[in-house]
Amino acid sequence: MPDPLAPNPPSPLVRPAPAGPTTASAAVTAPPALRLHWSGMTHPGRFRANNEDSFLALNFDAHEVRFLGKTGDASLRGADFVFAVSDGMGGANAGEFASKIAVTEITRLLPRSFKVSALGLSGGFQDILAELFEAIHRSLVNLGHSYEECAGMGATLSLCWVTPEWVWFSHIGDSRIYYLPKKGGITQLTHDHSHVGWLRRTGKITEHQARAHPGRSSLQQALGAGNQHIEPHIGAVDLQPGDRFVICSDGLVDGLWDGTIERLLREPAPAQAALPPARLLVEESVAASGRDNCTAIVIEAVAAPPPSPHPEST
Repeated sequence: MPDPLAPNPPSPLVRPAPAGPTTASAAVTAPPALRLHWSGMTHPGRFRANNEDSFLALNFDAHEVRFLGKTGDASLRGADFVFAVSDGMGGANAGEFASKIAVTEITRLLPRSFKVSALGLSGGFQDILAELFEAIHRSLVNLGHSYEECAGMGATLSLCWVTPEWVWFSHIGDSRIYYLPKKGGITQLTHDHSHVGWLRRTGKITEHQARAHPGRSSLQQALGAGNQHIEPHIGAVDLQPGDRFVICSDGLVDGLWDGTIERLLREPAPAQAALPPARLLVEESVAASGRDNCTAIVIEAVAAPPPSPHPEST
């Protein structure tokens, strides 16, 4: 019987990817021009007063970081994008604090690592993401040791780093990242770091059985939470026009089945089509369950229109 605590096997969707970030001037072949649409929303749910979920949307280059709004679109030329969802855990307000620390540390650490790597001074994407998660983990552990009210606090973290050609993802806990390729279908890229997640992943229980399992919220890995060692799940998917990605807390999938997520994004009802995709998912999940905090980010890559010809001078 395989060990459920063994390191995660690579996802079949993970493909060979570039070793690390490159500056625009270093690129040999320009990738297809893409634009990125995104939306994000968080909701405390119908039964909780506080919200322990946090989410982040930003883009950055070697010079600056720009925080993004809850909805928007932008060219993928000249800057990378990072989207992340974190679900905190701990007594009193510690869970809310933990998830905010997780996303705040991303804004502090990741652009610095990007700049160093782009100059050829350190490792690639996988090393940067592993070091980022380890640094956030240490911050939460140290706070837990230093302040009684923070003892045992922890957080999940699911992150997508979007470049013009690739989406790198890094993950720990039971928040999720889904991949919806243009051709159809939905795949959970990340592995739930729980025994129930392992049972589901190995086909021993169904999606319906996993949702009803009494141990579904018991995590084997998280940032902080008294863990001594973490092994984040890291991988990459090549980015094509029409691809979508959903990053969400476990509260979203408490109310929506995977097939429902796909249907809502690909074939929304006429009354739903005008809503930002993340809002649509969250509102549908809260209406169906609402027992937990609920957060989603939806990202879609679209082909950029060809540049307009320069008007002739008159």
